[in-house]
Amino acid sequence: MGYDDLYPPQRLATAQRAAAEAGLDALLISPGSDLRYLTGYHAHAQERLTLLVLPAQGEPTLIVPTLERPAAEASPASRTGVRIVDYPDGTDPYPLVARALAGPVRTVGLGNRMWAEQVLALRAALPDATQRLAGDVLRALRLRKSPAEVAALREAGAAIDAVHARMAEWLRPGRTEAEVAADIAGAIREVGHARADFAIVAAGPHAASPHHDSSDRPIGVGEPVVVDIGGTMPSGYCSDSTRCYVLGTPPPEFVDHYRVLHEAQRAAVAAVRPGVTAEAVDAVAREVITEAGYGAAFLHRTGHGIGLDGHEDPYLVAGNALPLEPGMAFSIEPGIYLAGRHGARIEDIVVCTPDGVERLNTTSRELVQL
Repeated sequence: MGYDDLYPPQRLATAQRAAAEAGLDALLISPGSDLRYLTGYHAHAQERLTLLVLPAQGEPTLIVPTLERPAAEASPASRTGVRIVDYPDGTDPYPLVARALAGPVRTVGLGNRMWAEQVLALRAALPDATQRLAGDVLRALRLRKSPAEVAALREAGAAIDAVHARMAEWLRPGRTEAEVAADIAGAIREVGHARADFAIVAAGPHAASPHHDSSDRPIGVGEPVVVDIGGTMPSGYCSDSTRCYVLGTPPPEFVDHYRVLHEAQRAAVAAVRPGVTAEAVDAVAREVITEAGYGAAFLHRTGHGIGLDGHEDPYLVAGNALPLEPGMAFSIEPGIYLAGRHGARIEDIVVCTPDGVERLNTTSRELVQL
């Protein structure tokens, strides 16, 4: 799997057609996952302007600081046919944007996560242009993963599974959550990730907070521990998986609600297939948990999309009537959180296939006793 498979040059032309169909004269994309998706260039977000100027018709231009030109030329962007233009420190790059558009511009789509100071500078440089979100166009292109993208996510899933398989090396009574999290972060890189994005280690009552940040609290005997970990592979594609552990014998009430959670996660995964809506999958998980009396303890959506971002479309949540399609990749991660006592979450990344669903995380979803 090469970079041209993950970042095919024809994506720029596809995005140009989509922009035209959406009534946009150009897309203006700053560093981030959209820029990497379109060009393969993993640019560093900084105060110096880096911007892909992608007119609906005409030649794409990548504007970069002079000191970043070698990196841009070494990236897959150089094989897409994009013209690279650089500017030295101390000069104003924004006139280069208007020059690259080479024509009247009425409406432009800006990268959704562009810095506000750049948004305002572009408004001044293109005073007659209405600004919209480029994500309205690019979201539809990124929703359905190509076979190469699914392969990259499968590789990421196997890598994070390898970290979960080693949890007994680090989870021991008396060690702090932060100590365990540091070991996990190192292992995430050891198994092939380019970086560790997060390592949530939440023991006992801390597990009742879904996004608890690992602390200096020691882990006690018999305490359930939620371990939610993920990173970014060299390909740019992300991993994310949650498992629950217990050091010794778990509390009986935890065993009861973990059984409910396990069934909710299984049922939600089984519900995934083309044509089923995102909100319907959320409802399947929520119904199991609600019928068992824990509905109020399920605090978040059932899942989020994943790809070049750890969280992206589609979101599995009430109100999202988007029908699932083959190639859509997302988490299934119901949770039950009992404030002051404990919590649990089981998370797998799955892909909707023509026939149903593929799990990209394959480690056991049973409660692991260490």
